Amino acid sequence: MPIQDAGARSAAGHQTDPSVDPKLLPGFFGLAGAKRWAARLEDIGRRAAVRSFTGRAAQERHALELTLHRLSCSRALEGASPAERQILSYAREAVRLANELPTAPRQRLRAQLLAGLTGEANLIPLFHLLRVAALHRARGFEVRFTGLADGTPHDLLISRLGAEAEVVCETVSAEEGRHMPRGDWCALVDGINPDLQTWLAAHPGRYVLKMSLPDGLKQDALDVAELQRRIVAMLRERKRQDAGTDAVLKLDPLLLAGSQTAAPATVLRALFGPEAHLAVAQGNGNVLVLAARAGQASDIAQAVCRRMVAAAPRLSGQRPGILAIFLDDLGRQEWRGLRDRMELEGAARRLLTTDAARHVSAVSCASRMEMFGMASPDAAADGELRFRNPGRSSPHDAALLPALASLG
Repeated sequence: MPIQDAGARSAAGHQTDPSVDPKLLPGFFGLAGAKRWAARLEDIGRRAAVRSFTGRAAQERHALELTLHRLSCSRALEGASPAERQILSYAREAVRLANELPTAPRQRLRAQLLAGLTGEANLIPLFHLLRVAALHRARGFEVRFTGLADGTPHDLLISRLGAEAEVVCETVSAEEGRHMPRGDWCALVDGINPDLQTWLAAHPGRYVLKMSLPDGLKQDALDVAELQRRIVAMLRERKRQDAGTDAVLKLDPLLLAGSQTAAPATVLRALFGPEAHLAVAQGNGNVLVLAARAGQASDIAQAVCRRMVAAAPRLSGQRPGILAIFLDDLGRQEWRGLRDRMELEGAARRLLTTDAARHVSAVSCASRMEMFGMASPDAAADGELRFRNPGRSSPHDAALLPALASLG
């Protein structure tokens, strides 16, 4: 059933949108246990409330959990946006499954939910599974959660007009393909932020500290603590440049036109590109921007392919198989760049020609831009990218084309 706007009613039954049911979210939270959910949200809220880059990153990583928590207020629930109602529909599906599944499968569902409420994990993998099922239902398929119900290696079994296909749902973090992980960048900046503020107060004006890191920012490629000391010493000693084999630092005036001063990060984003890491320290009209780039481009598409290779053995080969990949921790400009440059398509199509993908009939890719209902061009027009394996095409797959045909 499609999600309707607030107050809308179906032509047949005049029923209001079930996503505004005030009992929905308490039922969903109850799957984990009310105390467990409350403790998790307290932990996320405490980390996200810290005024730091790490705190801001926590807000972004746990946006789904924070959104569900906010919508537990009846007033917020009634005013939920279409994208939020779509998210609520997945929570409703989880509750429905829990009510219908026998004890052992219900425990598998709860285990997935609890896994998303532990450590640095989030609920995206579970909601990805629920979203993929909803997409296939909307395309006319009957969907069975065989991974939960029967413990099969694949997650879903979809069927249409007598034809069946297996679906494996995987979530991969874009951090796996970055030479400069955002988590490490946030920790770097937070570690020197007090010194940046002190320096900026003594040096009125606008500056940009450019950092070129040939081997990136990963712990095994760079001594981050040493880099922090170098940055602080460079500023304290009023040096304009500090060059080494693992990092080249250069301090320059930040030249902005009058209309650009309100958003220096936006200007630098256009200058340095979507893969650059930016941080802005400012106060009393003074600005110091840190802009860092690795010496080589991210290989996010290759990280996705590595996950595909690892996930492919979960398909039996007895039916057409689909790998449904969700890319998490990905910015909208990065996602657009991967699509515009056809990096995902190129990597996926090369993979589909290998023996590792012999059971894969199609690969689909989606991100938070699609899950949270962003408009094109930030999101893929059809809710996902999809690439069909020409080596697995068969006339018998005609009924499955809504799930196999290439999109994007």
